[in-house]
Amino acid sequence: MTRRNNIIYWTATIILALFMFVGGLAQIFRQKDNVEGFIHLGYPLYFMTILGVWKILGVIAILAQRFPLVKEWAYAGFFFAMTGAVISHIASGDHFTLFIAPLVFAILTVVSWYFRPAGRKI
Repeated sequence: MTRRNNIIYWTATIILALFMFVGGLAQIFRQKDNVEGFIHLGYPLYFMTILGVWKILGVIAILAQRFPLVKEWAYAGFFFAMTGAVISHIASGDHFTLFIAPLVFAILTVVSWYFRPAGRKI
């Protein structure tokens, strides 16, 4: 892996992991803005806890040294969750500013997955 690719991988992965972890905690603890967002999009509030737990487990998976198959599932989960959020906001008629963050995180997920070192691949 080239130095450039390594920098791209770790930058994307650290940003993604940090925001997924914080977002997961906010969902588990039902932070007010998250609750309002879920209600606005029409999702049941128990879904927050499910997503929050899976986000935290996904962060652990992508940062762990081993378990490449679990990493693949974590990346897929992040991608599905973030693109699902984008589509939900679009379907709700929300302004672009409300779904730019999940769009950026979907892109970071793809970048992190694409540039991951050989030891982190299946």
